[in-house]
Amino acid sequence: MDNMQIQQLKGTTTVGITCKEGVVLASDKRATLGTLIAHKFVKKTFKIDEHLGATVAGVVGDAQMLIKWMQAEARLYKFKRGKEMSANALASLVSNILFSSRYFPMIVQLVIGGYDAEPRVFSLDPLGSAIEDKYVATGSGSVYSYGILEAEYKENMSMKSAIELGIKAVKVALQRDAMSGDGIDVAVIDKDGFRMLEKAEIEKILKKI
Repeated sequence: MDNMQIQQLKGTTTVGITCKEGVVLASDKRATLGTLIAHKFVKKTFKIDEHLGATVAGVVGDAQMLIKWMQAEARLYKFKRGKEMSANALASLVSNILFSSRYFPMIVQLVIGGYDAEPRVFSLDPLGSAIEDKYVATGSGSVYSYGILEAEYKENMSMKSAIELGIKAVKVALQRDAMSGDGIDVAVIDKDGFRMLEKAEIEKILKKI
């Protein structure tokens, strides 16, 4: 088996930001296989429930399985309890899943965002730690994204400003991180629910920043 066959398909930079009206999730679209750009249109930002979303970075197979697991658990929770799962409950559940697999870890970093009583964002690592913060970044490009987030994030910023910041934080990773690239996906979660931004909306913002 040659080196390319044993390498794992990986995805990279994602960002989560809380703001006054809700949560912004953003990600790039590139998946790599070692030094090969394997795919240019990989989805890394997902709807989990009406007011819940997640981003994934890391091994694509592990990430896709976890997303399906989260979506199924969110539906089951709603069926049993008659209400949507909160971001905190989802983060706790996924943390337990990852911790229970620590001897054969899933090679992923997750951002879970949601809006229930308030906007919340959690970062989760492969061993199950779940940390809530105002903004987070994951993946190989996160070091570049954090430079923008640390400098420009403000408490209670507007949704418009948070969207622009999320796009800018991913854009800088695309410019400096070889594992990130091929465009940006953005989702917003507010009191009205989960919505993916259209490509034209993102391109319009990119021209401004």
